[in-house]
Amino acid sequence: MEKKNQKTTLKSTLKSLDTEETIDLLFYRPIGYGWALLCRKLGIVPNAVTIVSIFIGIAGGVLLGYADLTYNVVGMALIVLANSLDSADGQLARMTGNFSRIGRILDGFCGDLWFITIYISLCIKMMHQGWGAYVFVLAAVAGIFHARQASMADYYRNFHLYMIKGKNGSELDESSKLKELDQALPWKHNFWKKAMSFFYIRYTRGQERVSPSMQALRRLMKQQYGDDIPDWLRTQFRQQSKPLMKYTNILSFNTRIIVLFISVWADLPWIYFVFELTVLNLLLIYMIYSHERICAYFVNKIKTEKRWKDCAE
Repeated sequence: MEKKNQKTTLKSTLKSLDTEETIDLLFYRPIGYGWALLCRKLGIVPNAVTIVSIFIGIAGGVLLGYADLTYNVVGMALIVLANSLDSADGQLARMTGNFSRIGRILDGFCGDLWFITIYISLCIKMMHQGWGAYVFVLAAVAGIFHARQASMADYYRNFHLYMIKGKNGSELDESSKLKELDQALPWKHNFWKKAMSFFYIRYTRGQERVSPSMQALRRLMKQQYGDDIPDWLRTQFRQQSKPLMKYTNILSFNTRIIVLFISVWADLPWIYFVFELTVLNLLLIYMIYSHERICAYFVNKIKTEKRWKDCAE
């Protein structure tokens, strides 16, 4: 339902302060809020904003491949602009109530296209510096790990939001339900929706495979509480999960883009790939281990609570 005439504030366009990064709060969200207000006034929908940000981000990524620092700086500025628009699409969606799963998929696809372009540009820059074509293998490996890092960071943020705000306050999905929706959707007149659904289902399954304890917790909560998570569980889970949100943010955009810009400015693009493959992967491993440990703890806690209730009866 549209919320066009409803008064909004910057805070009302945020998902939760728990999951917001400082750079986003101080820079991208205020700019995105301005874009969102303008787009709402002009009647521009969130998906259109996302598509514009895709092309601007790709243009910025291409310019990073040039040897001339001036082009690189313009490229950096375009990437920052693109990310402010990427922030705006979500804020606009929350302003207007114009949400869709297609929009969420498109939003993720946006970042993928930016970084594919950026990685290719870094490879070209490195080859001009005397590196061999094997740099594309390095970039491909880094890209695979990058995708996993961003995927799990997004997944843990959404689970945190689900636990503190409920189903309507999160974009948490289940591959089994996505599969049911996909099977009910005919191919006729729905080719692009079906195509995006195909990849999104596999994306979600990949997240689920890496988080068995989280899946056990989700199943147990559904069995015990349905969609009505008790307050004690919300509060205690938030206390343990919130410290991990800073790691999900590091594995998302701002930290890696700062390292990217520094490496391009210094004309040492290989630094970015080393950072991606070492620091960010170690952080990913720690984040997964920590989150699984938290989920396993609450699985045991809920089971213990159930046993006590059964004994009391």
